[in-house]
Amino acid sequence: MSSLFDKYTPLKTRVDMMMKIGQDALGVQFDDILDATRGRIGNREILLAGTNNYLGLTFDEDCVSAAKKAIETHGTGTTGSRVANGSYAEHVDLEKALADHLGMPSCVVFTTGYQTNLAAIAALAGEKDIIFMDADAHACIIDGTRLTGASTIRFRHNSPEDLDKRLARHGDIEGGHALVVIEGMYSMFGDIAPVDEFVDVTHRHGGYLYIDEAHSYGVFGPTGCGIAEEQGVLDKVDFISGTFSKSLASVGGFCASRHKEFEITRKIMRPYMFTASATPSNIAAARAAVEKVKSGGHLRANLKERSEQLHAGLKEMGYDLCSEASPVIAIRRPNEAVAAMEWNWLIENGVYVNLAVPPGTPQSSSLLRISLSAAHTKEDIDTLLKAFGNLKNAQEEMMQDMAAKLAAE
Repeated sequence: MSSLFDKYTPLKTRVDMMMKIGQDALGVQFDDILDATRGRIGNREILLAGTNNYLGLTFDEDCVSAAKKAIETHGTGTTGSRVANGSYAEHVDLEKALADHLGMPSCVVFTTGYQTNLAAIAALAGEKDIIFMDADAHACIIDGTRLTGASTIRFRHNSPEDLDKRLARHGDIEGGHALVVIEGMYSMFGDIAPVDEFVDVTHRHGGYLYIDEAHSYGVFGPTGCGIAEEQGVLDKVDFISGTFSKSLASVGGFCASRHKEFEITRKIMRPYMFTASATPSNIAAARAAVEKVKSGGHLRANLKERSEQLHAGLKEMGYDLCSEASPVIAIRRPNEAVAAMEWNWLIENGVYVNLAVPPGTPQSSSLLRISLSAAHTKEDIDTLLKAFGNLKNAQEEMMQDMAAKLAAE
């Protein structure tokens, strides 16, 4: 008799293969998080190099203090949406702080970063509009487009030239508009978008440019506003979305716009209207982190230096790196089995990175993905390089071990 879950048989086969090799890389349990760069599994201390804690603010005294104070003042939760239960003053204050930082008149805060793109993209694009989306767009962008009635066209990754051709091909959109959606720094490969060129192409064709700066807000730009600021076009971007769960050391998200009319979308964004609002502690921690971002030039400088140190060291060892140096450094592996084997070896040897495999990766790549933090020291990077050097030396023995495990019934 068939089962509701039969459609997941191919996935189960892949998971079973990885479990033969070692533990489930997507189900790691840390027994303790000691600080921004250290965790504990059992009695082993682990160097964390896959947490997206770009500015290392999760243990910052001001952020922690703000979160504690918010719980003491307002309790642990809001118990409903902002539409039903009202906004706290802190929600509004955070929106104003983010809008001021980005130099935009409108900003809406959401409960998660994922919901941000679901809500904003679905609200902005209607059935007569066309969404032009980068081929390597994050899942939440893809899912946001699926909630719209708009047609969606993918263009070649990080290619303003391909976007130009596709926009020209469609000409004037009768009764609608073009919404172009890209990211600042892409989360899997760590590659950077030529935002300045995308601004030019999009506006030349009368479209609107939406940038997800989830992995780049706080990390790039003189004041941490992201890639758009880094490339000098922050004031020309129509919409910028971001998350609190990376540089802002919290949970939540935001979308800001240089169009004050964006405010009307609060009345129709379902992921905003029909979910509980962000908790007082999350809002307070993010608000404190915004100030750290604005004054965080020293954090960004250290993060850049550590990224270049690790990138250069891995490249010298002969690893196949997916992009130039950035806080995200992805190492391309031959296949899922090898990547899983190496991931297990690394965590057994005290280093945590991300295992990223299809279908959640661009170009069906199998990756060991590293994300660095401003809290990492030169010595931490030396430790990572030593681990990856030892990994290379251990590969022949690991391959034999992997073959034996996969052959076993």
